[in-house]
Amino acid sequence: MPDLIEVQFKGNRKEYFTWAPDVPPTLGTQVIVEVERGRDLGRVSAVGEVAERKCGVGCNGCALAAPKDPTGRVVRAASAEDAHLSDELRKAEDDVRRKVIERVREHRLPMKVSDAEWQWDRKKLTVYFTAEKRVDFRTLVRDLAGLFRTRIELRQIGARDEAKRLDGVGRCGRQYCCSSWLPELRPVSLALAKDQRLSLNPSQISGGCGRLLCCLRYEHEFYVQSRKRFPKEGRTLSTERGAERVDAVDIFRERVLLRAEDGSTRAVPLSELKREVRPDESPGPREDRPPSALVTFDEGGTTVTTEQSADAVTPRRGRRRRRGRRGPPPPGRDDTAPDADRGA
Repeated sequence: MPDLIEVQFKGNRKEYFTWAPDVPPTLGTQVIVEVERGRDLGRVSAVGEVAERKCGVGCNGCALAAPKDPTGRVVRAASAEDAHLSDELRKAEDDVRRKVIERVREHRLPMKVSDAEWQWDRKKLTVYFTAEKRVDFRTLVRDLAGLFRTRIELRQIGARDEAKRLDGVGRCGRQYCCSSWLPELRPVSLALAKDQRLSLNPSQISGGCGRLLCCLRYEHEFYVQSRKRFPKEGRTLSTERGAERVDAVDIFRERVLLRAEDGSTRAVPLSELKREVRPDESPGPREDRPPSALVTFDEGGTTVTTEQSADAVTPRRGRRRRRGRRGPPPPGRDDTAPDADRGA
């Protein structure tokens, strides 16, 4: 059975191929592979069982999704001449991108050209772009095909895929997660930032792509599991010093900020707080129980009775007024008289 290997191309694009010989190529080796139209050159990024798990006997190692089919097979290992030709194509892609941008402006298309990629045998040129809506680029494709004398493929990508392809440095000072190690781009919502008690300012929780940070997604489970060990914020605890309210928790330093009734605050390690709390209470989170009796407020000296309190929670249903039926006419009025007589 042929082995499965993962090959990485420009822009962190990865595909899977089969390797027929007995000895598979080592990591980092450049190989020539068969693609849909011709041949391409890439670098081996995973082999053997690692490649099979990533290919997915599921999605990135998860057995819940259907496995991906290999794109083709590895033809041979790349020679020094093959690698030199690939480097020359990469240098020429900047000039290709500028020419494509000029043609896009001539056709006045609402699209932003992100990158251009030559296939190793120059039988296909792929242009990546972003746009807010669907773009009709049929005229542009015919123009580019006549300019470069090859098959043109325009591929629309999102803002996250553009950042993954172009790479960069994030606000943390490190390489983008999507370009370095993150296997897949999953949706990120604002609710994840709320669960982590982060500022909801878009400029502080957005990445270089202008979308929410990817780390909000894969770090969310850590925050959820860590907060289960801490008391709920706003809860009042009975400690050795009396009743104290939980103002904030610091899951990284394992500390809890408490505020007493006199307004004084103190930071207590979580391990010490568990010893200070009375045995009948637990410092862990707990849902607040509803009050046993209805709490009423006296406004303007008005006495609120039990019946009025119950009506405030569940108002009584009044009699429904029937429509379309009129009662008997008032005394002295004859409805059978004509309109002229009624005004008399």
